[in-house]
Amino acid sequence: MSPRPAKTPPKRPIITRRLALTGTAVAALGSGAFAANWFNLTGDTTASGALTVTDAFEQATAGQIYLIDIRRPDEWESTGVARPALPLDMRRADFEQALRALTQDNPDRPIALICARGVRSNRLNTRLQAAGFENLRDVPEGMLGSGAGPGYIASGLPLRAPTSAELNGQL
Repeated sequence: MSPRPAKTPPKRPIITRRLALTGTAVAALGSGAFAANWFNLTGDTTASGALTVTDAFEQATAGQIYLIDIRRPDEWESTGVARPALPLDMRRADFEQALRALTQDNPDRPIALICARGVRSNRLNTRLQAAGFENLRDVPEGMLGSGAGPGYIASGLPLRAPTSAELNGQL
């Protein structure tokens, strides 16, 4: 009779249940933070210079502010543009120069930026301030709504179709 081979202890799994659950929880928190930022769930209309969509509409219609829709042309085409807004794609290489051209009639008039949910407009506001623009406003609700409010479209404010010149980046 030959001797029995010694039993080796079972190998422990590389990923333990606790480690897997911890990783899942961290991933869920990270994606939650991403979603909160992406959809501007914490939008704040009480911040300095922030406007509600209704205020932005009324002030732009009265000529008190320039309302600039900084979304992409495909977004303008999909939802329409706020009736008093001037569409200007923020991805343009000459965005700052084009913005100055759009607002040259009254350079002291405040500029309010609106995007889909207030995330891009907030970031662009910061960039424009660093570039020397003053008297900027943000519309954190955006066109589609955010934590700041229901948004321009859901508020029932008037829209218009973008012109072919606007869709082609012509001022």
